[in-house]
Amino acid sequence: MNRVSVKHFNARITIGLHVGYTEMIISKDEVISNIKAYQNKLINDKGIYLSVALSECDIVLSGQIEPHLQLSIINYPKFPLDTSILKKEVENLTTFLMDKHEQNRVVIEFLNDETVMLEKSKQIDPLIT
Repeated sequence: MNRVSVKHFNARITIGLHVGYTEMIISKDEVISNIKAYQNKLINDKGIYLSVALSECDIVLSGQIEPHLQLSIINYPKFPLDTSILKKEVENLTTFLMDKHEQNRVVIEFLNDETVMLEKSKQIDPLIT
């Protein structure tokens, strides 16, 4: 058995499933389809393989309860990358998904490093009181 070890990296993107600040729901399948399209472009354009684990969760804040997806990205040992490249590509994927799914604000947790919020405007969900 071959054992491969790489420098630790773990990022988690949390993205809402409401279109903008409406009640319209974005399907998990639609997000997965867009992730796969982005991954294929990244592979073809840059030779970068960005593996994503996806899970469902809800974000609760005051009057807001919104379904979300959490996307976890690691430095996959089969296709290892430098941490700086991984961070840049995670932010690029996040921006792509924000645009595709009309998200105003998304948080990325670079575990053991920093938490980044990408925000298009200062607008807040009206359900947050």
